[in-house]
Amino acid sequence: MTQTIDQPAEPPWAQSSAVRITNVRIVLTAPAGTTLVVVRVDTSEPGLYGLGCATFTQRAAAVAAVVDNYLAPQLIGRDPADITDIAATLHVSGYWRSGPVLNNALSGVDMALWDIKGKQAGLPVWQLLGGRCRTAVPLYAHAAGRDAEEVADEVRELMSHGYRYVRCQVAVPGAGTYGAPAARAPAGGRPSLTPNAWDPAAYRRTVRGLFEHLRQEVGEDVELIHDVHERVHPTDAVRIAKDLEPYELFYLEDPVAPEDLEWLRILRSRSVTPVAIGELFTNPAEYRPVVQERLCDFIRVHISAIGGITPAWRLAGTCELFGVRTAWHGPGDVSPVGHAANLALDLATPNFGIQEQHLFGPAAQEIFPGCPEIRDGYLWPSAAPGLGIDFDERLALKHPPLHTGPSQVWRPPRRADGALQRP
Repeated sequence: MTQTIDQPAEPPWAQSSAVRITNVRIVLTAPAGTTLVVVRVDTSEPGLYGLGCATFTQRAAAVAAVVDNYLAPQLIGRDPADITDIAATLHVSGYWRSGPVLNNALSGVDMALWDIKGKQAGLPVWQLLGGRCRTAVPLYAHAAGRDAEEVADEVRELMSHGYRYVRCQVAVPGAGTYGAPAARAPAGGRPSLTPNAWDPAAYRRTVRGLFEHLRQEVGEDVELIHDVHERVHPTDAVRIAKDLEPYELFYLEDPVAPEDLEWLRILRSRSVTPVAIGELFTNPAEYRPVVQERLCDFIRVHISAIGGITPAWRLAGTCELFGVRTAWHGPGDVSPVGHAANLALDLATPNFGIQEQHLFGPAAQEIFPGCPEIRDGYLWPSAAPGLGIDFDERLALKHPPLHTGPSQVWRPPRRADGALQRP
């Protein structure tokens, strides 16, 4: 049964401000070969606008359609100061809610409204969240190689530049491996029906050897991270967590898939290796049982996938009550605007854990003036109001989005018999 309820588009207090949203538009750009989605919200006050990140690169056109066709008409004429009410209203405006397409669209709007509020106040967003808890934000960088020695060389190089947190990924010879270059299969290996097949058993052995080598070569003065990327059966995830205990990882990321979270109880009972999880969650409620039962140590949230700064800030506060720390997702398919939002949350969050680094190239930095500064293994804030970042649409249009091709499709690996391996 479909029910239609006539009600005002604006809340009862809507006339309390003279500032109104006058336009909402979305721009897609790919300065580094990955489609980024940026939302701009304009207001009736000359020169006052906000920017947000709505990047879901595999479904960028779908996010753009949601913003243009469904969110923008609800926003025109509203007071941009009403962030909480707007976020809640838009979230339920389609009746069915959550999911990465809708949430990224909502996130673009939410971040833009926080950006506007900061500019109105003349303050950075991190000041609006209660002020800074730290001078700068520690980052983890990425080290990868075809073998353990190559990874060790990269870790040493990063340490020489001030990094004390490094995520380490290594190739499994002959297999398609997440986060590492390909390595040739050894001669006389087991036959496979699938080229470059994923071999979970070989992966487990290789990872154990990697961290044994790293601790021998780089010592104890660096915090090491590894991302399983949920590419093993949960029983193997438990074994990996146990195998890596002697090497004292800072955390083991995504050992199990979102569909297998019950296995975290078994993993926690068998291993003391810290766990980070949640990169693929798209509803803040998905974190609740994991946090309440203390089944993880860090939440790996892609903040645009859950709706932006507003839900992420509330989630961080909830995690603080249970001793869980933040580790916001920060890959290349988050725009510099999204990284600026991560930075604002990192600075103001007492239970901050670590921030993932991405190094933007010259083209992206030119399109997004004010990219957060990275120096000595830290992300440094500015005192610029709002999110502290701008967007040159003219330059962005010189790097058109990729509507077809690999950037629009996530291609999971296959095992030796041809079966699909998540993710």
